[in-house]
Order: sequence, then C-alpha cells, then structure tokens
Amino acid sequence: MSTCAKVSQDLEEPLAGTAATARTWLLVEQPGPWGAEALTSSHLDPVLGRALERAAEDTGVRIALIRRPGRHADCHQAAERQVYAAHTTPGNVWLHSATTSDPEQLLTLDFAELGRGLSGTFDTALDGRPHTGDPLALVCTNGKRDRCCALLGRPLAAELAASGVAGAWEVTHLGGHRFSPTLLVLPFGYAYGRAEAHAVKEVLQGVREGRVVTEGCRGSSAWERPGQAAELAVRTVVREDTAGALSVVRTEGEAPHWEVTIAHTDGRHWLVAVTQGASSPPRAQSCGSALGSPARMDVTAVRELSRTTATSPARR
Repeated sequence: MSTCAKVSQDLEEPLAGTAATARTWLLVEQPGPWGAEALTSSHLDPVLGRALERAAEDTGVRIALIRRPGRHADCHQAAERQVYAAHTTPGNVWLHSATTSDPEQLLTLDFAELGRGLSGTFDTALDGRPHTGDPLALVCTNGKRDRCCALLGRPLAAELAASGVAGAWEVTHLGGHRFSPTLLVLPFGYAYGRAEAHAVKEVLQGVREGRVVTEGCRGSSAWERPGQAAELAVRTVVREDTAGALSVVRTEGEAPHWEVTIAHTDGRHWLVAVTQGASSPPRAQSCGSALGSPARMDVTAVRELSRTTATSPARR
C-alpha cells in the first residue's frame, strides 16, 4: 500500500504555502510515547495539557512536545525538562531556552505577550535566557498522527543526532504528513518537507550564517499560507536569501484569490498574486484518510511596485 508521502511526492505536489502558522512556538520536553493529541495523550498531565491548550488559544502561540531522538523509555516524568520559546516574525526573531522540573510553571506564562513577540514572561517565569547554541531542527515523528511521520521522520531525526546535530529534536506535530519527513527550523521558523539529512545540514548552516535555504521550503510559520507562498516566490525571483530581509505587510482578498504585498528592508516592495487551487488527481492527505483534493497555493504573478505605490494607504 502506498503511503500518503509517497503519493504526494510521485504527484510532485508543491510545498510552498503549506507550513503550519504560528508567530510563536512553545516547545516542552516530554519523553515517552505520544498519542495523536499529544498534549492530552502523553505522560504529560492531561489536565495541564488541556489548560495549556486553552491558554494558548487565539494568541498566536503554538505548543508542541519535543523529545531527543532515539529509543524512548516509557517514563512518566522527566527530572528536568528542556523548554524553548521562539518568535518568528522578521525584525523580532528570538529563541529563548530554560529548564524546569515543574511543568505547572508554564501556566504562569502570559501567552498573549508571547504571541506579540515579548519574551519577558518566559524569562521571568522559567528563568529563561537567549539560546546561544545551535539552531533547532525539529523533525515530526509522531506515528500516532500519521505513520509517515514515524517511518520517515524517526530515521531522519536519528541520523541528524548521530551525525552531531546538537539541535535535533523529535516534535509532535507540524502538519502536512504527506510531506514527510517534515522539519521546522528555529529561530527563523521556516518549515521544510521531504527533508534529507544532507539538506537539513545545509539549512542549519544557512541559519548560522543568517540565510534562508528555499529548496524544499514550505514557508515561514510567521505568515498565513498565501503570505508564505508569496514570500518564497519573491525570494526566488530576486535571489534574496538573507533571513529577515522580507516581510508580508499586507494581504488583500479572500479565498481563492489574494494580493500579497511583500516588503524588503531596503525599501523595495512587490505585489504578488496568489490563487488557491485544488490538487489533482485526488489523494489522501494522511495515510488511511479518504481521497481528497488538498488546497495548494499557486503564485501567478510577481510585480515590483514603485516607491510611491508601495507607500500609499492600504485599499479597503
């Protein structure tokens, strides 16, 4: 039986504009097995998990569980848990880390503040500080969400760790099972699909140098999906790989057509036309699910704007 990832790759389904959306990521170490809804179906206290879900709702914060690659003892508690918070919006990108032996401390966080890109609540509640180590390479390995994540993600995470990638972690869910192995790289927040170890190492080297690798990229989690596709298209057209150089400053329209304005830190602007299409022929979005036509983001035009047009008031 073909997996959803094999079918998607065979059909050359495009990756751009398929990343999960989150301005801020909160990552909590939880060893042991994970269920499909990991915050409430792992060895993390499910009462705490539900409380964290409620606290993060509508704040722009996405919570995920992480664990180190390899075999996982069926342990209920971790003496010290690693916790990360990362904000991905250009101009205010940061990654802070902390450890805690009491995950209940997470409920003292101001999630609205985190979603706005303010790190103070994290640092105060958890004695956090800026992360000065390697960038994080988060590989989705949760086979209870989709078997492709386990079959393809776990070997990738293990290979990265074995080759000395200190920032390699397994993560519970990044969306887009059919693009497995899927990967999120922090602090910049770009997601990748159909990842291979050598390519991941190139991506991580790019992060260290302040560059974004666009090959295999699904988009930045800082933007909604039309913006993800538009930003990647501009990067490709103008050959811009500097992290933080481009931002989505305006999105007009509604499905299936949008006009997205992309701004460069040097003052240039582009208007990008994005159309939502239906992938064909029908395919399963997850292993075992019914056949469907997943939405795809197609960039149909990229036009550089004059300085006068770019700075005019937004159209209503």
